[in-house]
Amino acid sequence: MENISNSESKQYVVFKLGNEEYGIDIQKVQIIERIQNITRVPKSPYFIKGVINLRGEIIPVMSLRSKFGLQEDDYNDETRIIIVEIEDSKIGMIVDQVKEVLQISSQAIENVQGFTSDINFNYIQGVGKVNDHIVTLLNLKNIIDSNM
Repeated sequence: MENISNSESKQYVVFKLGNEEYGIDIQKVQIIERIQNITRVPKSPYFIKGVINLRGEIIPVMSLRSKFGLQEDDYNDETRIIIVEIEDSKIGMIVDQVKEVLQISSQAIENVQGFTSDINFNYIQGVGKVNDHIVTLLNLKNIIDSNM
């Protein structure tokens, strides 16, 4: 990991959806769970898969694949639910695989203007570069706000 002295850096939880790597601010992550039984909720948006009971707390779970318009994937041993908290609300996000935690300096994050992607630009905070990694950093607030 790089030693960054004169620029601000943050840690990001890096996960995969298909062949792409995405990152979310580790300070928003509450816990990472294995895939478990998800109870469907009638009349919920297409990307909300239902709710889970996590230690007595009912948490809605969304599929990031569905939200981003990607092909649905079968769950496997690598599939995880990342529980995040934004403004006192918790939501689970189903991802294909959690890879690692990376520290990325603010200088290594580029804006996404003119960046071509299948994902809504409002969902993207920037693109981080660390060594040979290129990670699309997500704006969780915009992703979750667009749920409701």
